[in-house]
Amino acid sequence: MKPNIVVSLAFMIIFHCFGTYASAATILVIESYHKEYPWDMSYMEGLQAALGNNHTIKRFEMDTKRLPKNRYQEKADQAMEAFMAIKPDLVVLGDDNALSYLGAKIDKTGTPIVFLGINSHPRDIGIDKLRNATGVLERPLFHRSISELRRIMREKLSKVLILFDSGNTSSTAVKEAFGGKMNASIEGVGVDILQVVTEAEWKKAISESKDAGYDAIIVGLYQTLVDADGNNVDAASILNWTSINSPTPSFAFWDFSVGKNKAIGGLVLFGRTQGEDAAKLISTILNGTPPRNIVPVIGEKGRYLFSKSELARWKLTLPPDIEKKAEWLE
Repeated sequence: MKPNIVVSLAFMIIFHCFGTYASAATILVIESYHKEYPWDMSYMEGLQAALGNNHTIKRFEMDTKRLPKNRYQEKADQAMEAFMAIKPDLVVLGDDNALSYLGAKIDKTGTPIVFLGINSHPRDIGIDKLRNATGVLERPLFHRSISELRRIMREKLSKVLILFDSGNTSSTAVKEAFGGKMNASIEGVGVDILQVVTEAEWKKAISESKDAGYDAIIVGLYQTLVDADGNNVDAASILNWTSINSPTPSFAFWDFSVGKNKAIGGLVLFGRTQGEDAAKLISTILNGTPPRNIVPVIGEKGRYLFSKSELARWKLTLPPDIEKKAEWLE
């Protein structure tokens, strides 16, 4: 073998080894919620699938869907302790609470931050002040969803109830989408938004929806609802109860609410794509681009997702153009 070829091969081997070593990173994902929460499960799948096995991924759960607000700071302090102990090469902050409580503190350390699932306006949550952060903004498709729902209901839709819990994410989503107003009109459809604290309030609103003149319900977020004793109520049981007991068809804004004995479906957001989009930003940063040079992106524009059994139960059929693009469960 010629000397110049040997040198070239040696250089390629050294470059490959050092390149692989340099690209490998320890990534700490600080979740606002918990690992069993379907949204977290979905975006983690997207992150891990897109990043592959090149990196070590560690997780910390703030659990703010199930804990009372007076414990959020305690969990944030624990998350910061985990960050200091792990000393990650990059931090992912999942959703508004993690970014709100930890963004500025971690930013000061110089560690790169990639956020995802952020419903807040960047200025309101301080993104514009961060020097080492970029990420993915989440924008639920409230207006477009209702417009499409009108077509699915064959325009027999004059009034819709959107139900949310009282969590921070719900309040932020309502503020960003509707300017904090609890009533709106979208393409001639009257929209009322109701935020409730307890399971009893949720069930009452559902049970009385038809008598109140609503033609459909859109299930927003329901994971922070509490029972009469102030204990967090199992989210899956709320969704199942709503499906079985609602006197009007129920639709959804997020993929995890759709399925048999859940919501019918709609134009929804997927957590997985938030994770995939965040992974692209992570790769760009680990390849040498400073986060401050990367403009935050708005996540996927939504996809049609429907439950075949729930559509059949309500004797609904989709317009041909929606049916052609829809993804199906069951």
